[in-house]
Amino acid sequence: MSARFERIAVVGLGLLGGSVAGAARARGVAKRVVGVSRGRDTAAAAVSAGLADEGTSDLAAGVAGAELVVLCTPIFAMADTLRRASGQLAEGALVTDVGSVKGALVETLPGLLPPGAHYVGAHPMAGSHETGLRHASKGLFEGAVCVLTPTAATAPAALARVRAFWAALGARVVERDPAAHDAEVAWVSHLPHALAFAYAASLAAAPREAFALRGSGFRDFTRIGASDPELWADILATNEKALAGPLAAAARSLARLADALAAGDLESVHRLLAAGREALAAANADARSGGRAGNHVAHVAAAKE
Repeated sequence: MSARFERIAVVGLGLLGGSVAGAARARGVAKRVVGVSRGRDTAAAAVSAGLADEGTSDLAAGVAGAELVVLCTPIFAMADTLRRASGQLAEGALVTDVGSVKGALVETLPGLLPPGAHYVGAHPMAGSHETGLRHASKGLFEGAVCVLTPTAATAPAALARVRAFWAALGARVVERDPAAHDAEVAWVSHLPHALAFAYAASLAAAPREAFALRGSGFRDFTRIGASDPELWADILATNEKALAGPLAAAARSLARLADALAAGDLESVHRLLAAGREALAAANADARSGGRAGNHVAHVAAAKE
């Protein structure tokens, strides 16, 4: 299935949108890549930076005639954006997105499309704590996982073409049921961000002198805590139901550690830390094998509790 398009419209030109546009243009995925942004200066900057062939702040004009529209706005803005754009979509147009929570989008976006248009949900697992077009990279998706979330209503031809598009950007494409996607990213993306933000917020209580002593461990753990608060508040709130279990599990682990330390129970402290290390090793082994090694993480953690 060819990934070649005559015209692609990328709506939203932040880090991800700029990277989608730049990668599509650099890899010849489309004859013409149009960047759409509410800000005229941002749209013009995308063209100046070689990320798009054309830039516009006019949503209707930007999506008109596009075979593929990629929604790269925040999740909360996607439905309204598509609603305003739908009247200008070409017959048979494809719509995909970069939203990191799929359940709500899969339920809402298809109903906003005109007859003959198709939506295929996508979530490229790529990004940075940096934000904005200036941090966009044409190679951002190289080797990254991109999750597609088709449903029983998804047209096979649309799925195949959207799959080919993301693969052409360099991504390793996998598929998940939308609910399974939200449950899984709650563990591997949303929980780490929530913990990093919570720890960063706790630093208000730390003595100022402590920060002169920070090293690589501090930098590694806090990097994602510098992400965009508005964006991540939207993501975490949208995926609240799937995130509740992981948050509770993390809270239980912290409570067990605090209790063991307070009791001077070094054996229990060691057992908890060892269980964490083994669970992480099992998770990494599963990732390297593409999941073929089986899910050992829960078994390791349960055995050590």
